[in-house]
Amino acid sequence: MTTQTPPTPEETEALDAYSRTVVGVAERVGPSVANLRVLRDTRGGRVPVGAGSGVVLTADGFLLTSAHVVAGRRRSGRAHFTDGRELSFEIVGSDPLSDLAVLRADASDLAPAELGEADELRVGQLVVAIGNPHGFAGSVTAGVVSALGRSLPARSGNAVRVIDNLIQTDASLNPGNSGGALVTSGGRVVGINTAVAGVGLGLAVPINDSTRRIVGSLMSEGRVRRAYLGVAGGVRPLPPQARSQFEGEGCIEVVEVVEGSPADRAGLRPEDLVVRVAGTRVEDVGDLQRLMVAELIGTSVPVTVIRQGRTRELDLVPVELATA
Repeated sequence: MTTQTPPTPEETEALDAYSRTVVGVAERVGPSVANLRVLRDTRGGRVPVGAGSGVVLTADGFLLTSAHVVAGRRRSGRAHFTDGRELSFEIVGSDPLSDLAVLRADASDLAPAELGEADELRVGQLVVAIGNPHGFAGSVTAGVVSALGRSLPARSGNAVRVIDNLIQTDASLNPGNSGGALVTSGGRVVGINTAVAGVGLGLAVPINDSTRRIVGSLMSEGRVRRAYLGVAGGVRPLPPQARSQFEGEGCIEVVEVVEGSPADRAGLRPEDLVVRVAGTRVEDVGDLQRLMVAELIGTSVPVTVIRQGRTRELDLVPVELATA
């Protein structure tokens, strides 16, 4: 018969410290995470069509969730909180291309979560997921940051975009966790849980400067405007002869130019190598995607390309990306 060695005082103390951390996060952030019941308006009344989680942004009722949780026409719902309150909410704005949506609940005294900075995360760091898997309200799981910089494709109408810099975690996520909080040991929300890619493999949209701009646009305008070029491309190594002129190792090879698009009008051609846009070095499609902000719409944007070994400067005027 094998006897089990009792834990040392140091091991017991470490376990207690871990437990205290998770308990502290749950107590601090739990009241800021809502259990969402999504409803659809029909001729016969409102019928349930989905569920998820939401994170309180402001005391006066703004909540952040995943766009796919509230996707569809004529959606509204009810938000349930750990203090027993049940509040109606409406959708202020949704952005499927980032999988984020902002809701507004009928309240004035909610407990807003403190937002952190996902760019400061490190692989191996403790994180806690708070949400409502399978409708079990206020569920808490803990794990670590398994990886950073993951990506996930997103679509809205004919528009396709890659959600980049996702956080990968082994904190257990299940249906219903979407829209919930991924929280550091310090109690700051650094991600919005968005997908379960496998057992022990959850993904969260990071809270960073880009997502803060998206949330701000959704709160103020109800939508997110993005610039559109009309070009499809892929990553390829920078030609050796160009490496003395441009820093970095990659560039974007133009694979297709949409007829009549801003790229077409500017003279971009398949096999052009795009190395700089709006004065910023681009090495992959993600770099280009991050530059497509609303401020570029309708303005003249310089584009530097390499064509048949020679550097060329083109002027391109982006239009607004249509997502309907």
